[in-house]
Amino acid sequence: MQTNEFVKFTLFSLIAHRMRSILTATGIAIGIAAVVLLTSIGEGMHQYVMTEFSQFGTNIISVQPGTIQTHGANVAALSNVRPLSIEDSVALQKLSQVQESNGSLQGLAEIEGNNRQRKTIVYGVSESFPRIFEIHPKAGKFLPKDNETHPRAYAVLGSKVKTELFKDKNALGQRIRVGGQRFRVVGVMESKGSILGIDLDDCIYIPTSRALDLFNKNSLMEIQVKHRDNANVDEVVSSIKRLLIARHGQEDFTIIKQEQMLEVLNSVLDVLTFAVGALGGISLFVGGIGVLTIMSIAVNERVSEIGLFRALGAHKNLIMLIFLGEAMVLSGIGGLVGLLIGIGGANTLHFVFPAIPVHTPWSFVFMAEILALMIGLIAGVLPAKKAASLDPIDALRTE
Repeated sequence: MQTNEFVKFTLFSLIAHRMRSILTATGIAIGIAAVVLLTSIGEGMHQYVMTEFSQFGTNIISVQPGTIQTHGANVAALSNVRPLSIEDSVALQKLSQVQESNGSLQGLAEIEGNNRQRKTIVYGVSESFPRIFEIHPKAGKFLPKDNETHPRAYAVLGSKVKTELFKDKNALGQRIRVGGQRFRVVGVMESKGSILGIDLDDCIYIPTSRALDLFNKNSLMEIQVKHRDNANVDEVVSSIKRLLIARHGQEDFTIIKQEQMLEVLNSVLDVLTFAVGALGGISLFVGGIGVLTIMSIAVNERVSEIGLFRALGAHKNLIMLIFLGEAMVLSGIGGLVGLLIGIGGANTLHFVFPAIPVHTPWSFVFMAEILALMIGLIAGVLPAKKAASLDPIDALRTE
């Protein structure tokens, strides 16, 4: 049988049993659509989180108190011998390859202003904070360069806090209370929205030393160090370690590079994407079982046809190819339909709910179609072998 005749015969067989063919292709289409849709959501979330996490740059090194490190996150703040201090942050800024350093801590406090009050996150930061994280005031200015240990009682409001306290009124120069302490507003930050679940607009910034006093702390939660773009990261880490060991007398701190955090986050998100795709793969597995079942039924229904082919001299390999070809065509068509449904569903979901990020790479689309063809091939092997093994005389007697 020539190739064009083989193709025509396969297509004619599928059309002749169109209901069975549609049901078989539908099973594969649903499986592929589920995999594409769920994986698109997983990959979209992956890219969204990585973009959000790295938008402040990749040249930031974090120094945290304590020496035990688990997956990039410090859990030993209670075991440190000597706390991280403002003086440590000032000393780090003097290193040759360091551009900026910022000693920070945070806590929740009651704020009051313009006869309104609410609770919000209070960040204790230095005047270098906006240069490290590349966020800037929309009105007024950020905390001025001041005496690090005895700064003036200035505060900078997040855009949401400003709106809730002062509405359309100018907040600059106004007096507010933070945890019972009086501060004067010198700036309002530009709106940044939420990043990884943290609303940067719903917060207030005060000098680090004032925050230590407000929350009755003797240690910073973290020192962020921004190094020069062309600096060798390992050399910067080594110089930070040497300086802090000299100041503390021992290594009672943890240094975390931005690339370390990105690697850990990336690996976690990869697992999440795989897990979400695996859930869709269950539907695809069920679709493969459907192909196997339908093709087995087809063999039983076409025994006399197979006997006639064998009586006319058709080789066993040709019989196998016929049934394998039908299985692969059904899976291929079902895969294409599933891709269209999956991609369309993902884009529709993003259109209806813009907050849900989706992304379907073309390489994955190609792999999904190859997977559908492989499922058709694997599912069609057993029925094809059964058909090829039929005795032509016995097969003809079934007519």
